[in-house]
Amino acid sequence: MPSLLGVFGHPDDESLLAGGVLAQHAAAHARTAVVTMTWAPDSPRAFELNDALRALGAGPPRMLGYGDARNPQAAPGRPRLIDAPLDEVVAALVQQIRSFRPDIVVTHDALGQLTGHPDHRRTHQAALLAAQDAGLAHLHPEAGEPWQPRAVYCATHPESGVGELGPLLEAVGKNVLAVPDAYATTAVDVTPWLEQKWAAILAHRGEVARERALPGILARLPEETRRKIIATEFFTRLTTGHLRSARHRLTA
Repeated sequence: MPSLLGVFGHPDDESLLAGGVLAQHAAAHARTAVVTMTWAPDSPRAFELNDALRALGAGPPRMLGYGDARNPQAAPGRPRLIDAPLDEVVAALVQQIRSFRPDIVVTHDALGQLTGHPDHRRTHQAALLAAQDAGLAHLHPEAGEPWQPRAVYCATHPESGVGELGPLLEAVGKNVLAVPDAYATTAVDVTPWLEQKWAAILAHRGEVARERALPGILARLPEETRRKIIATEFFTRLTTGHLRSARHRLTA
């Protein structure tokens, strides 16, 4: 199994979007880790993230500490992720990539997932740039020795795979932004790792308690319905650098 570095906007994104794949790779003794773009490392959500990553076998949190676009309490005194200079954000991610040296980077899609959250979209942009920059010695030389990930997998939702999740989000006033089916190049059945994935989602206790947050929506569903929604994770595979990127597959 290739090593994975997740790059996600908020605590809980890693569990909802790629928790099964992270648990799958950790169970196969592949190195896994997660970078979280927003929320302060001493915030309540950071402690919940630590519990979630422990459930997934993904190591301690790696938090960049930017502010959440929609929550001013996320990181007092820090700029919001969407307001921070893009070059600064990319440089911070290059350092994380060169430090961890992953085969694959997993992040958000260009739409910012179903709800189109602006932090998700900015994370997608920064992660794609950082995955390219990390392999070039003349860019960000202060960030460590160059390292080129083989591919970036963007967690996504194809139109045919939205299923029961779409009406649930619409019922609480959220967007449902799916990609054409052809954009989803990879579908992973994570049923064998659902116990770890669900434990990680539940670890985000503050979000579970919120009526409109996806962890809370999922927690109120019958188990059979919930399992159906979270049992498949979809991705769009993008290669980086050179043709040898085809060597590593997320489901290898």
